[in-house]
Amino acid sequence: MRGTYTITRTGAIPGDHMGQTEIFASAAVAAPHRAAAQTGQTILAMGGNAVEAMIGMAATIAIAYPHMNGIGGDGFWLLREPKGRVLAFDGCGASAALATRGFYTKPGHDVIPARGPLAALTVPGAISGWQLAQDYARTIGGKLPLRDLLSDAIRHAREGLPVSASQSRHRPMIEAPGFAQTFLNEKGEWRAEGEVQRFQKLADTLDHLAHQGLRDFYEGDVAREMAYDLDQIGSPLRREDFKQHEAKLREPLELKLKGRTHYNFPPPTQGLASLLIVGMFDRLNITRCDSADHIHALVESTKRAFPLRDQLCTDPAFATQQAEDALNERVIEREAALIDMRRAANHPLPSAKGDTIWMGAIDTQGFAVSYIQSIYWEYGSGCILPGTGVLMQNRGISFSLDPRAVNRLEPRRKPFHTLNPALCVFDDGRVMSYGTMGGDGQPQVQAQLFTRYHFGMNLAEALDSPRFIYGRLWGENSTHLALEEGFDPSLTRELGKRGHEIVERPRGDSFGHAGALVRNQKGHIEAAHDPRADGGALGL
Repeated sequence: MRGTYTITRTGAIPGDHMGQTEIFASAAVAAPHRAAAQTGQTILAMGGNAVEAMIGMAATIAIAYPHMNGIGGDGFWLLREPKGRVLAFDGCGASAALATRGFYTKPGHDVIPARGPLAALTVPGAISGWQLAQDYARTIGGKLPLRDLLSDAIRHAREGLPVSASQSRHRPMIEAPGFAQTFLNEKGEWRAEGEVQRFQKLADTLDHLAHQGLRDFYEGDVAREMAYDLDQIGSPLRREDFKQHEAKLREPLELKLKGRTHYNFPPPTQGLASLLIVGMFDRLNITRCDSADHIHALVESTKRAFPLRDQLCTDPAFATQQAEDALNERVIEREAALIDMRRAANHPLPSAKGDTIWMGAIDTQGFAVSYIQSIYWEYGSGCILPGTGVLMQNRGISFSLDPRAVNRLEPRRKPFHTLNPALCVFDDGRVMSYGTMGGDGQPQVQAQLFTRYHFGMNLAEALDSPRFIYGRLWGENSTHLALEEGFDPSLTRELGKRGHEIVERPRGDSFGHAGALVRNQKGHIEAAHDPRADGGALGL
């Protein structure tokens, strides 16, 4: 960053902390890696707004958490203006023009390969989302140049950052171009936690974008280099696919409940599922936090929400029915009425896994951002493009080669996304920005975090409490109810009596990296991030 800034815990209000939750006087950020939080805090201190802070954070987290996100992936923004309007920025790329069913079936593939060049079949949309966000930031008074927003990320990529604890726990051996050369050390071994890793080519790419503008990623030198390398390694993506891509301004999904309004992202994300879960739960009139009723109701709501998600959440340009059709009182009442509070429903669940980052920011004016960025599985496709250092996502594997499938592969189609950033606006004036990583676990962890806060926990307590995931836990093939260690044994026994097939698992990444910020009526901001990650909350 240009200039010199001395920032410790500026703005924290003495005596107003609840547990480990920070309370900041005017602005705050939350991120899963401290370097990203520091970038956001510095941009806010320079006079930047929440949108500018998030662009800088998104760039830094791509360097600090390369196993979970990067500029070769997608990103989704929810933004609430101080006067109440909520905007959705869609930074999601579509499949290549060459990505037809025959492109995969003729060589003998029954499914799209999960790793390697054939998994890299969708245009990375995250950078276009940054551009749309920066264009918007200027309309609300943002004046910081792009080179200032990206400077931390460029410096960290050149000088290096220590491998985080989270990254050190994710060590898949991926046969893909450039993967071993990038992520293994000179001995051909995984870098240990704390060992410095650098991304020189990626630093050059970010530096080029800082000077030439973000659109260069799709139309300029960066696009040309990426398209050439993708062609050479065997991906269906071509330069014309990049030229045709642009981020879109979308209408968010909205669900009004008693005392509050929830917002989430529309298809192709699973934001619908997140809203359906809190909507059904609200109608079950649960009164005790972390009781068997609380967990049972959320699990059973998940079982009702996911089939609707699988039916309705696809590229809206290809949809036969809109997701908004399910967000009405009649549907939610019907689904909630089908939940038996005494007995778990049978429900085999095909699950999606995914690695992601969520980050939040709220500035002094009251602009609130909920942002999520991902390359899908850990390290995405595994392909590192030699000319730019970009790690390509594998989000396209969520397409099906079955021509009858809801999310069937077609050219220029957006894939289904587990990503979904969340916002909630309370009738009393509070604004909550929250979210998590974790594939199918995202709607479930969001619901646990929100309901615990709504029951009266502060954010730190809500984030630290043990979690559950119904369906396949990340990295496992189980379709049981996974309980993170720390639940009361009597609660576990009661859930078992209701018919839940329970597996107990140690605390860790599998249960998501969540975070949240809440701006109260006085403008003070409560902020916290997951102790399971490597970050935290900072502010002014």
